[in-house]
Amino acid sequence: MGNRVKGKVKKKSVKAASHSGMGSKRKLSRMGKKRKKDHSGLDATFIGRSNCLKRLQISLKDFRRLCILKGVYPREPRGRAPGNKKGQVYYHIKDVRAIAHEPVLHKFREFRAFMKKVRKAAGRNEKDEAARRHALAPSYTIHHLVRERYPRFQDALSDMDDALTLVHLFAALPSEGRIKTKITNKAKALAAAWGAYCTTTSSVTKSFISVKGVYMEASILGSTIRWVNPHSFTQHLPTDVDYRVMLTFFEFYETLLSFVLFKLYSDIGVRYPLSMAEAGGQAKGSASAVLASNLHALTNALKSSDGAVSNVVSEAVESTTKGSSEPKDKESKKKSRELIKSVGAALNKISNDDSDEEDFSDDEDVDVGAPLKAALDSMAEAEERSAIPGSVALDDDATKRRRLFAGLTFFLSREVPRGYLELVCLSYGGKVGWEGADSPITASDPTITHHIVDRPKLPSSFEKFPKSREYIQPQWVMDCANFLFVLPITKYGVGAELPPHLSPWVDDEEEGYKPAYGEEIERLKNGETMEAEDMDEDSEEDMDENGGAENGEKDLEDEEDEAVTERRAKKKKQKEDEEAHKLAKTMMSKKASRLYGRMQHGLSEKQAKVDALHKRREELDSKKKKKRKN
Repeated sequence: MGNRVKGKVKKKSVKAASHSGMGSKRKLSRMGKKRKKDHSGLDATFIGRSNCLKRLQISLKDFRRLCILKGVYPREPRGRAPGNKKGQVYYHIKDVRAIAHEPVLHKFREFRAFMKKVRKAAGRNEKDEAARRHALAPSYTIHHLVRERYPRFQDALSDMDDALTLVHLFAALPSEGRIKTKITNKAKALAAAWGAYCTTTSSVTKSFISVKGVYMEASILGSTIRWVNPHSFTQHLPTDVDYRVMLTFFEFYETLLSFVLFKLYSDIGVRYPLSMAEAGGQAKGSASAVLASNLHALTNALKSSDGAVSNVVSEAVESTTKGSSEPKDKESKKKSRELIKSVGAALNKISNDDSDEEDFSDDEDVDVGAPLKAALDSMAEAEERSAIPGSVALDDDATKRRRLFAGLTFFLSREVPRGYLELVCLSYGGKVGWEGADSPITASDPTITHHIVDRPKLPSSFEKFPKSREYIQPQWVMDCANFLFVLPITKYGVGAELPPHLSPWVDDEEEGYKPAYGEEIERLKNGETMEAEDMDEDSEEDMDENGGAENGEKDLEDEEDEAVTERRAKKKKQKEDEEAHKLAKTMMSKKASRLYGRMQHGLSEKQAKVDALHKRREELDSKKKKKRKN
């Protein structure tokens, strides 16, 4: 029986149920150890900002910078707030641990220690020592953070909207206070490099002028990218904006854009950044001037490549791209052989037809040059598609966009904003000139087809220009680009009341209402002319005025009879539909009927908006008719 002594009471087992007779040690051994505070549950998973600063041993300024660069954002815990503290900012413990192992954090600590030494030397009035130490300031890079946050190139492209908007904003801001000249110049260079690529590859698909700025959209490698280009006004810096946060975002977006532009330029066979020697010197001045110099540099680089990789690409890039270019050279040779064969067959057919002219009758019309025409058209299309040297060719949509303004030459007057208009015109195949020494076209050039003016009337100095050009307002360029159709210029003349500027991102079918001008453009696309429509409307009004007195009584009687029958049939059908609707609603469950009611409420609100738009449109049409009669 072991060590048990006869006559003594058997001890209770540890596994027995705990009760009040147990000691504290025995209760702990039975129930387990007491949990420490903030070691499990929500309190351990989500921690406040002050606790984060204690754990990382950094200042609030450095913590904000690290969160922006690392892509860490506050999280809202589901359910109750940790420690019942509502309204507090919480961070996940995994994010805090990731920041703790970040190399940039160590650089921040080194910089803080370095600044202590510099301040110490400055406090002792050791200026030489302070200057020497200041030159040895520790630096850091965030290239690894870009690769960490965007493992694929498509991920980086899909997150370019905010980056481009912020870069274009800094390019338009003045160099004051915290915003240094170096930052604005870098922003101008990045915006110009992006615009040069978009115009060269015809990537701009949509544009819209709004109060906030000019919204632009580009389609690049299957990704849709949208950004806002600010208006070229004098910008006043508000005092209630934290520019340190904006500069931190710009620091990250600058590196991201450099990565993306390097990849995009490499795809078309050009090394990024572009050398300023090709642009004719260092690019300085406004954003439009920097864009023009970048375009010049890019076109020079593409022309110097002779259809292959650019001369500015280094030997390492040439060696890597040599293997991938071989199969494409074989394909191009094969296509050229096929084109030569088709042209040769067409010429042989023409010679055979000339020799056998007597065998054919004079009445027969044989299209002898059809094969030759088809071959030449295919050659022209192949040239347009291969307009960009390198491994990237224009797709079908980009080819259509480039043909829109092909053969047109635009000249921008000095009051017209040059940036976004130059971007749109060049992207759709046109040529652009402006008033300035760096313009490729002078104002008196006879090849100019459209002179863009934003004035109430033409000045007398414009009379010396050739009469062959058309004077239009800037909205004409945007509307033509959005609808992919060259619109008539009658409504866009100088001093004319412009038609509504329709947004290209509004889906008319989904909204249930299509504006009158949108319908008018659709009719123009289908081949109808506006003059014929006006003539039809005038003839209908004349017929109503002349023939109304003769056949008025008969027409009124027939119309009244038809209206009565239609009204009765409509009422009968409406009554049947209501009865069926009520019957179906009674068969629904309570939950389904509530859901159906909410759906019907949303649909009725949408229909009310559409009806209001139709009513407003009818009122405007009636006012226009009255003006015409008067």
